[in-house]
Amino acid sequence: MKTPAVLPVDADQLDLLVRGEHGSPHSILGPHPHDGGVTVRALKPLAQRVSARHGDGTTYELTHEHDGVWVGVLPGPDVPDYRIVVDYGDGHEHVVDDPYRFLPTLGEVDLHLIGEGRHELLWTVLGARVHHYDAPLGDPVVGTSFAVWAPSARAVRVKADFNRWDGREHPMRQLGSSGVWELFVPEVGSGNAYKYAVLGADGQWREKADPMASWAEVPADTASKVFESSYEWSDAAWMDARPAKQHVREPMSIYEVHLASWRRGKTWEQLADELPGYVADLGFTHVELMPVMQHPFGGSWGYHVTSYFAPDSRFGDPDGFRLLVDRLHQADVGVILDWVPGHFATDEWALARFDGTPLYEDPNPQRGWHKEWGSHIFNFGRHEVRNFLYANALYWLEEFHADGLRVDGVASMLYLDYSREEGEWTPNQYGGRENLEAVQFLQEMNATVYKRTPGVTTIAEESTSWPQVTGPTSSGGLGFGFKWNMGFMHDTLRYLSRDPVHRKHHHDDVTFGLMYAWTENFVLPLSHDEVVHGKGSLLRKMPGDRWRQLANLRAFLGFMWAHPGKQLLFMGCEIGQESEWAEARELDWWLLDHPEHLGVHSLVRDLNTTYADSPAMWQLDDDPAGFQWIDANDAGRNVFSFIRRGGDAPDLVCVSNFAAIPHENYRLGLPSVGAWDEVVNTDAESYTGSGVGNLGGITGVEGDHLGQPAYADIVVPPLATVWFRARTD
Repeated sequence: MKTPAVLPVDADQLDLLVRGEHGSPHSILGPHPHDGGVTVRALKPLAQRVSARHGDGTTYELTHEHDGVWVGVLPGPDVPDYRIVVDYGDGHEHVVDDPYRFLPTLGEVDLHLIGEGRHELLWTVLGARVHHYDAPLGDPVVGTSFAVWAPSARAVRVKADFNRWDGREHPMRQLGSSGVWELFVPEVGSGNAYKYAVLGADGQWREKADPMASWAEVPADTASKVFESSYEWSDAAWMDARPAKQHVREPMSIYEVHLASWRRGKTWEQLADELPGYVADLGFTHVELMPVMQHPFGGSWGYHVTSYFAPDSRFGDPDGFRLLVDRLHQADVGVILDWVPGHFATDEWALARFDGTPLYEDPNPQRGWHKEWGSHIFNFGRHEVRNFLYANALYWLEEFHADGLRVDGVASMLYLDYSREEGEWTPNQYGGRENLEAVQFLQEMNATVYKRTPGVTTIAEESTSWPQVTGPTSSGGLGFGFKWNMGFMHDTLRYLSRDPVHRKHHHDDVTFGLMYAWTENFVLPLSHDEVVHGKGSLLRKMPGDRWRQLANLRAFLGFMWAHPGKQLLFMGCEIGQESEWAEARELDWWLLDHPEHLGVHSLVRDLNTTYADSPAMWQLDDDPAGFQWIDANDAGRNVFSFIRRGGDAPDLVCVSNFAAIPHENYRLGLPSVGAWDEVVNTDAESYTGSGVGNLGGITGVEGDHLGQPAYADIVVPPLATVWFRARTD
């Protein structure tokens, strides 16, 4: 019987393969039926001997053919199940499966959707994904599919711990014109570290972390890691109820957290044991986590991201983060994640010039470089990049059960001249300053998110007067669920920083916000940005001695919780943190040993509880009918009074006195006669206030006052906010 011949390959093709520049290594390596047998080639540059072991146990020696390429013939004509046996001269027989005997792990539909920029589940086909296959040799084949988008690359290799960080053994194949490079590597699984060695269009090799990695090494190490989740969720009740949520007409108070400095040195599991109970006890409905995506520099607080699909490995593995979200849901606390699609970190091992070209970043330096933050700006005009970003949004909402995304720096995305001088930007095609491609991305992202994950919300950090930020995309809006009300934050803090004797001259700082309160769905933020970089803590912004500072803070929180809009409070403000926030140290929890700080903490709990129990505060939060001034003009006494209404719920009246003296016999207009309970008094002795108030409540008597049909003469405590709720029994 004739011995089958080896399938010949041209020497120049072998040269390309060895140099790592062959776009189709599977056409040379692996099994190829030929001349009645199966030619097998393996690339093992450091081997002394190589053989192929047939499924029946027979071993066939391979011959060294060309600079690390070994070749031989197995009996055919069908491709058998075989393994490669390698002798590196170390006295051990290394038996490995052959990556080049497997078909591509991406289908034609996947490649088409990637090319169109419409693969909503992009993370399920790109990145490092563990697969399990049945195999005739007995044990199932377990391995990892590596797939990366690098359309201008000349070649890509997998360089990893499983090949001794020598990528020569694992060149990847290019899948048609999709720009995707792919390789399935058997016997690789969760925990293996890897990078891509990318031969760029400019002829330079670069080592790159995987843009779609689901796990990463702990900084300062920079490799990506394979991860296969084994987590079993226990939040079915929460997830089943989520699609029906309408956040704008539900109670929503948010506790903003920087996890690394809330409690220092904690893992995901330890945070899961501590954070949900603390937040739930305070009555917050949601936490907002400052970016949990992998970032190399802790001082960036997570806003300079390098791995958009990987939870921060400083805290543990991705299933640890799943546990934290799960526990928060079990405590009836929603999870909002800060998300940064506007710009990305410049580290050379990450996204920057990924394939030797400005792939993820805009190639136009007027659009692709963020002067203010020293980072790259995404190329929103490229549909594959927009796909990468909105698929990333879906990833956190679907894979990790997050309930919302707070989108960072939206204003910087919307305007071509953001943080640029004249001559440093070019108008759009219509001569305007709007970044039309970024607008398109935000609309696509929001429309896709709300279509696929009903019941979640997106929140824009947007500081300008851009119209319809929370308007529907169908009518030209950006499609967000909420917008941060930066004006409220700046105006009220400016007012409160003044001594009470001067506040009467700046009364409009507080009332102006009600002129536009319903132009968008607003979140009222007291965020981390206001307690860092020399701005001082929220407590220390208040004037006067220690008693007045604490009283001002309590009065402000009472006013804010009653104001139209949802509330956001940065961690530490709930304990009256005295020192400015610093990411390198944890909160001053010892302050809770002091009654005055414990009083602030107790007030926040009571505000949240009373707010949630008062539908008048939130049922008509997006409707002007849910609010009415009683007196917006009492500047002489630094008093603001208004009514909150909500359907059939009892009305709630809020009175805030930002003067340092009480007001006796203060005539307050009321919307109805009868008994009103004092349900909140920020000056109560239990909060270490002076105890001035209206014990037992007040009674509205018939008689017109300031346009209201009833009134009561009340005591208004100094530097305090009181809430009255109509009694229904």
